[in-house]
Amino acid sequence: MYPRPQPPDRFGFEKILYTKGPGWARVTINRPEVLNALDFQTLTEMATAFQDASWDDAVGVLVLTGAGDRAFCTGADLREQERFLERPRDYWKWMGAFIEANERLRNLGKPTIARLNGMVVGGGNEFNLACDLAVAADDIVLQHVGPARGSVPAAGATQWMPLLVGDRRAREVLFLCEPYTAQQALAWGWVNQVVPRAELDAAVDALIAKLLAKLPEVTRYTKQQLNFWRDLSWHLTVGHARDWLTLHAGAPETQEGLEAFRAKRPPDYAAIRRRLAAGASTEYPWGPATRTCPHCGATRLPQRFAYCGRCGHPLPPPAEGSGTGAGSAGGPPGAGSAGGPPGAGSAGGGLPDPASPPA
Repeated sequence: MYPRPQPPDRFGFEKILYTKGPGWARVTINRPEVLNALDFQTLTEMATAFQDASWDDAVGVLVLTGAGDRAFCTGADLREQERFLERPRDYWKWMGAFIEANERLRNLGKPTIARLNGMVVGGGNEFNLACDLAVAADDIVLQHVGPARGSVPAAGATQWMPLLVGDRRAREVLFLCEPYTAQQALAWGWVNQVVPRAELDAAVDALIAKLLAKLPEVTRYTKQQLNFWRDLSWHLTVGHARDWLTLHAGAPETQEGLEAFRAKRPPDYAAIRRRLAAGASTEYPWGPATRTCPHCGATRLPQRFAYCGRCGHPLPPPAEGSGTGAGSAGGPPGAGSAGGPPGAGSAGGGLPDPASPPA
């Protein structure tokens, strides 16, 4: 027996709203209190709804939108992302859920419309890009912030923005991390329509009616053919992106970006660049964990520790050429740890002090 579509209220979704009407289905990211950010549960609920809409032969068009008027979707929930600093391997699972939801949306077999009711940021734009068409309220902004906040927008943006707006414009959007108006997005081909907010639903309804007045199987195959270049760029890169981002989930740039977000300040870009220029590790905040305490024998102590994290005994200076960088006389040990790396930074925010003795 093939799976049968279900009434929307059968699913018991907690973080999305799923509704159906004559010929259409609608998925609403229902987390307005966090600007419709995406946590793991939200992504799995979205994937389930997309699958159901795909199987439902009474559905000819799917609309994706966000709850409220402030945000369509602002990408990853950074409160959840902070936990990946301690468990980077869980990021691999989170991005797997993102990829699955995105792929189910793109492979729905039916036209999809992004109803852009508010700000479209980061991963939110990647779901916008995954839709076939986009209708935007005239007062929204679209933006990517990954390179400014310690991430790489490689779950759709690096693959598809060049296809939509051109290579140079895509590089501008993704490198500069600046906001763009709906009118600019329309001029660049980033969205299909821009309408006054009061007319947003009417514009989406009109588009649904036009799409339903087409033959379903030939529309499905037209969509499949149109997906060729998107699929090609996606499948050649997204698996690599998933692993690279997982391996760097606790890297210094990621830590600084998340700390800055929590402290509501800009990241300290200059300090990061000074550390790199001095030869500091780009993967480990305190350098590779390769040292041993001569006093208690604790192993895997980071190169930049001046004191043992287990016994507090001073450590000899790192060997010349160990890659610790200038100004790396040492760092605070992980409190109560056997040489593990310290917490995400100093109490005052920014990059940690590299020469503090143990408490």
